[in-house]
Amino acid sequence: MIHVIASIRVKEGRRPEFLDIFKGNVPTVREEKGCIAYFPAVDIDAELAPQSLDEKIVTIIETWENVAVLRDHLNAPHMLSYKEKVKDMVEEVTIKVLQEA
Repeated sequence: MIHVIASIRVKEGRRPEFLDIFKGNVPTVREEKGCIAYFPAVDIDAELAPQSLDEKIVTIIETWENVAVLRDHLNAPHMLSYKEKVKDMVEEVTIKVLQEA
């Protein structure tokens, strides 16, 4: 099992629109072979000293059976369509692929 943390920096004022499009794609992703968990998350202020808040970041938290199904996911037709829909809203994407230590 692998975990993915994707950080998507969305242009100023575009987060609600981005989240609508993203959430519209979530049910299809959750039906993909090998998808264990997949959801967007946004920062909340927990008043913790080391916490960093950024209203422009949407964090995608994912769990997949393995890297092969993750690669299939990234090239799935619905993901290519999603990327096209949000390309003018997104400033930057970073991704971490993790396994339990």
